[in-house]
Amino acid sequence: MAQIELHNIKGEKIGNIQISDDIFNIVPNEDVLWRYIDMQLTNGRSGTASAKTRGEVSGGGKKPYPQKHTGRARQGSIRAIQWKHGGVAHAPKPRNYLKRLNKKMKRLALKSALSARFQEGNLIVISDIRFEKAQTKQVKEVLNNLGIAKEKVLFVLPRKETVYENVKLSGRNIPGVKVIIADNPNNNDGNNIDGLNVFDIINATKVVLTEGTVRKIEEVLSK
Repeated sequence: MAQIELHNIKGEKIGNIQISDDIFNIVPNEDVLWRYIDMQLTNGRSGTASAKTRGEVSGGGKKPYPQKHTGRARQGSIRAIQWKHGGVAHAPKPRNYLKRLNKKMKRLALKSALSARFQEGNLIVISDIRFEKAQTKQVKEVLNNLGIAKEKVLFVLPRKETVYENVKLSGRNIPGVKVIIADNPNNNDGNNIDGLNVFDIINATKVVLTEGTVRKIEEVLSK
């Protein structure tokens, strides 16, 4: 099994831990990564864009002026697309952009994203991070201690608890920092932004996991 350094929130190395090669050290599958990110971004579209065609705008149905002898181009209706307040050609209509991937491909995409960050040296594991109250300066201190204050950072926490929610609240006002909770079995409702996902991992230059998060990931993705 591969090994990775374990740090505390003060930035001190406190040892090494073993991580699963089958999850954190596979050959990344770029095709599946692209498919997952495409699905994730596409599913984020609201699909509410709408405009009226020439058959839906108001206006008379008769010719605005005679066909010939006016010196102007012939016109059939003031509802035509070239007229002000006319209809829109090929107007967008509300639609569902939903895309899906099977579970096997989703798991492979997550493993590929995690493995890519580990192999690049951009995966950081800390023993734990818990705040009794939400304070932005606490997250800034952790970033400085780990030497990643100028990076685009993703923190992944193991489960929904008040001490972890406080960390999430503490990081929300820091540019380039995102904190998510990995354990979210109801992430399919489309309303909850939490849950470990490929886009957030790839979009960050540094991924910070707690030791508990690593074990949770191994538990879920090894099934």
